[in-house]
Amino acid sequence: MALGTRVQFEPPSDGPSAGLFPAVAGSLHDTIDRGVNHLLSLQDSEGYWLGELEADTTLESDYIFYLNVIGKAHSDRIAKLANYVRRRQLEDGGWNIYYGGPSELNATVKAYVALRLAGDAPECDHLQRACRRIHELGGLEATNSYSRLYLALVGAVGWDMVPAVPPELMLLPNWFAINIYEMSSWTRGIVIPLTILYARKPRFAVPGGISVEALFRDPSRKALAFDWDKQFFSWRNFFLALDRGFKLYALSQAREWLFEHLERTEGLAAIYPAMMNAIFALLALGHSPDDPLTAREIREFSRFEIEEGDTIRVQPCVSPVWDTAIAMVALEEAGLPPDHPALIEAATWLLEKQIVGPGDWMLKTPGVMPGGWAFEFRNDFYPDVDDTAFVLMALQRVDYPDKSRMEAATRRGLTWLLAMQNHDGGWGAFDHNNDRQFLCQIPFADHNAMIDPSTADVTARVVECLGWYGWSASHPVIERAVKFLLKDQTEEGPWFGRWGVNYVYGTSGVLRALETVALTARGYCQRAVEWLRKVQNIDGGFGESIASYYDPSLKGKGVSTASQTAWGLIGLLAAGDGDDPAVTRAVNHLVERQQPDGSWGEKEFTGTGFPCVFYLKYHLYRNYFPLYALARYRNTTQGTTQFRALRVRPQEFDRQLATQEN
Repeated sequence: MALGTRVQFEPPSDGPSAGLFPAVAGSLHDTIDRGVNHLLSLQDSEGYWLGELEADTTLESDYIFYLNVIGKAHSDRIAKLANYVRRRQLEDGGWNIYYGGPSELNATVKAYVALRLAGDAPECDHLQRACRRIHELGGLEATNSYSRLYLALVGAVGWDMVPAVPPELMLLPNWFAINIYEMSSWTRGIVIPLTILYARKPRFAVPGGISVEALFRDPSRKALAFDWDKQFFSWRNFFLALDRGFKLYALSQAREWLFEHLERTEGLAAIYPAMMNAIFALLALGHSPDDPLTAREIREFSRFEIEEGDTIRVQPCVSPVWDTAIAMVALEEAGLPPDHPALIEAATWLLEKQIVGPGDWMLKTPGVMPGGWAFEFRNDFYPDVDDTAFVLMALQRVDYPDKSRMEAATRRGLTWLLAMQNHDGGWGAFDHNNDRQFLCQIPFADHNAMIDPSTADVTARVVECLGWYGWSASHPVIERAVKFLLKDQTEEGPWFGRWGVNYVYGTSGVLRALETVALTARGYCQRAVEWLRKVQNIDGGFGESIASYYDPSLKGKGVSTASQTAWGLIGLLAAGDGDDPAVTRAVNHLVERQQPDGSWGEKEFTGTGFPCVFYLKYHLYRNYFPLYALARYRNTTQGTTQFRALRVRPQEFDRQLATQEN
């Protein structure tokens, strides 16, 4: 049931038209109107927005494996999951990890194993083709550590093929260079349950068993991924030596951490791999699937399923806070009244989601009061900077009836956000000063996201938020942030996108942020704008393939998409001129491609989980970002003023932070 009510705006008498094709100029207002109403129709009756979060078939493949392990492989569910996997096999026999991408080894191995567990015979044509493609990609011996560990859990490979994930990690003190709180938050959630599994080395039974010998290209090289570096000393060799000689167990500490972190959340870290690993760890500790604790985690995990027709697909997590904040900002930019019921209800829902309890971040940020927001419905241990900044921007433009409540939540959120600034001036996603690069050499770090350092996109979001609330470019917090951003800028002008694809995303965010602190006339911003103009597609849109993460020469190159065109347009508007022909072409592109119901189409993945490993398709990106960009264009060209419910004096927070530091 949708909460939002349909609205109709009066078109401006002197709206923007210069440079627009006449038919498009006349329909800009209607395009925004339709976009607003479509977005309002998607609002939940409780006040939030939630779009599907799509990923690759490794989720469905692992889910088939998981259901077999926990003894809940009901034939109808397995058949629907298997249908989804089979239909995404590529012509060359493999499976990819993003739309339009090439076959990827781990995804293909997981699909093969899942389909065997689903009952497909190895002689089937599609599995024969998969086996050949696996060999071409390097064989099972070249898979990552997580693929191997899951296979070891069911006895398909030996534990000697799995890098050590010793529970002794739990014993290392926080001041030591290697400890669990120097790892990223998502790594902790994924790895700590694995320490229990590695210590116990269970062998879970699956119906009929599973053989993977045919997937090795060269069985004599089963430990290929864990060969020594040629250098006499390297961090990689250090960790390999630790693996092979360090076998004492600290199981009780790992178990205690796990049980603590299963509370105040809807599953461990509220993300797929951590939740699945936690369930496996509970089984290894002797809890049956029907044990109340295990059953609760299984129930939470099952909420990621989406059943449609004869298929089931699985989400990696859910994004209600993120989607709600961005939808609100888009609607606010589009002119929805600040006291509109949809915004009031959304603000109420967000205020209730503010996290005021302890979390892992406190270990490295002592003395700071909680006050951030998480990505999901409930994930109290892991508020994140990006969500918090977007929520604060969304709340600032709502004329909320309980002003004291709104102000208290806002001040608490801003205080937390400021405290999370890293020593290099930037911000990471979940943790403070989480940047020890050598940890990426740990053998089980092959998810390519062992740490959570400062990134341009998250830093830009905070600068944008602070700019909205009154921080200026001369404030020390902003000066340090800008210094980081300048250091992170590429020679050609754009910025890397850690959480969105890719340089178009990163560059748009930085330019929009620097606009709020009046820095976009600077040469480094104009260089970024010129890069955007250079990579704009001939159809007026912007697009960038995920392949740019692997090949930097592909920066800004790809088929035009709705979300990336919106990002490109936002960047151009932030540091350019509303009459710029590049702006006009981007506006035309979005207006012409809106669908009758007010939405936009988009097949490509434009979200990033772990670069080079895991990517995402946010199903609402194609709707709220284009709406925001077009509304931003209209407001920029008309000089429209924006409602602000609260501005603050930054000096107030300086005193608070100084007190906390002391």
